Amino acid sequence: MLEVEQSPVSASAHSEPDVGVSIAEAARRTGVSAHTLRYYERAGLVITSVERTNGGRRRYRPVDLTWITVCTRLRAAGMPIKTIRRYAQLVAAGHGNEQERLALMTAHRADVAAKIAELQVNLELIDHKIGVYRGRLDAGDADKLWAPHSLASGSSRS
Repeated sequence: MLEVEQSPVSASAHSEPDVGVSIAEAARRTGVSAHTLRYYERAGLVITSVERTNGGRRRYRPVDLTWITVCTRLRAAGMPIKTIRRYAQLVAAGHGNEQERLALMTAHRADVAAKIAELQVNLELIDHKIGVYRGRLDAGDADKLWAPHSLASGSSRS
C-alpha cells in the first residue's frame, strides 16, 4: 500500500473534465472528510495537483486517493503533519532521495514500535485489573476491592 506507482496520463485524461471522482466520493473512499481533503492539499501533503473541472470542482484520480490513504494512515500512526509534508515533498521530487525516505520511515517506525510497547504495558495492567474484578465478583467478595475510604481501615488494594 505504501508504494504508489503513477502510470502515464494520456492527453485525453487532461482534456476530460470528468476524469476522477468528486470530493464527496473521494471523502467516502478514503474515509476522511471533504474538509480534511482540502486541508491536505493546502498543507502540501498531496503529491500531485488535483485535477479540476471547467467549473473548478476537484476531481480525484486513483493515484490521489491512494496517496491520501497513505497520508491518512501515516497520520493515524502518529506521524506529524510536518513529517508527512516532508515525505510528500520527497516522493513528489522523484528518484534520487530514496535514502532520505527510508530514514524518515525507519525513524517513524521506531516511534510507532515504542508507542506499541507502551500500549502493551498499559494493556497488561488493564487485563490484570479485569482479572481482579472478575475474580472478586465471581468469588462474591467484591467488597474487598480497594476503595479510597478503605485506606484508613487497611483493606486490600486491587
